[in-house]
Amino acid sequence: QVQLVESGGGLVQAGGSLRLSCAASGCTFAFCAMGWFRQAPGKEREFVAAISWSGDKTSYADSVKGRFTISRENAKSTVYLQMNNLKSEDTAVYYCAAELVSLPMVYRTTRREYNYWGQGTQVTVSS
Repeated sequence: QVQLVESGGGLVQAGGSLRLSCAASGCTFAFCAMGWFRQAPGKEREFVAAISWSGDKTSYADSVKGRFTISRENAKSTVYLQMNNLKSEDTAVYYCAAELVSLPMVYRTTRREYNYWGQGTQVTVSS
């Protein structure tokens, strides 16, 4: 069973930065593809970024390209989301997701492809 715990959310002014962390347990004996999603009030949960277990394959939503960076440290079982130049429209609850995959270079970009989710961390950007 994979368990995920997010941290690092908070309140920041527009143009500022935050770094989210996701501590994962249960991926020891398999490859875990990881991703970040977000859900704003009244909206569907949407894809933000994804990374393969190997760390060299990543994918981003168009709305965050050039501003957000996903990375991981497998030795610490942790995935990060560095968010720069934050905008008010980035305000949402951010969720970490994981899925067991067969190959280290595989990543996932849709909700239905992930079976494991964290509880979420709130990010609020004030304008």
